[in-house]
Amino acid sequence: MSVRDVTGLHEEFEGERLPPGQRETSRFPVLSKGGTPSWSPETWTFEVWGAVDEQVTFSLEEFRDLPSETQRQDFHCVTGWSRFDNEFTGVTFPTLAELVGVRDDACHVMFHGFDDYTTDLSLDDCMREEVLFTWALDGEPLPDDHGGPVRVVTPHRYAYKGAKWVSGVEFLTEKELGYWERRGYSDSANPWNEERYS
Repeated sequence: MSVRDVTGLHEEFEGERLPPGQRETSRFPVLSKGGTPSWSPETWTFEVWGAVDEQVTFSLEEFRDLPSETQRQDFHCVTGWSRFDNEFTGVTFPTLAELVGVRDDACHVMFHGFDDYTTDLSLDDCMREEVLFTWALDGEPLPDDHGGPVRVVTPHRYAYKGAKWVSGVEFLTEKELGYWERRGYSDSANPWNEERYS
């Protein structure tokens, strides 16, 4: 399978590949708001609702059958570490958006996780090919503690904007704050501007 390399997106934000205040690591630390939720392939579902033409629920098999690709991305954690050259495989956000049809009044997106985690991004920030619903990392199934079976990755934003254990996507007609944003983290989360806290 070919790999789309998006590690150069820092140039769009007029910054170095390693954002300010970050240190590069080859490790992949596990950080989340609580423990790893349990899940079953037989009962796992992914829902899309809100300001869309068609509300949809996928099983895990149906979701993995959607058009997918592998991307080489960098990953920036708000706590100060970055991991380069991760190969994530999954469904791009624009692919999902085209499938369900996004209404003209949609302007924000709330990602929901099985652990009741939420995080919000503007629709414009989501409608990028590198925003990926991923189920594989470096050719292996995404580990549960890193958000498996499916998590969101957002290489142009700090990683808390990418929900682990994602259970659904809600298209919003106005902005809402997610879990960490309500607790003082930046809503915009641009690593090259060090937008860590609001």
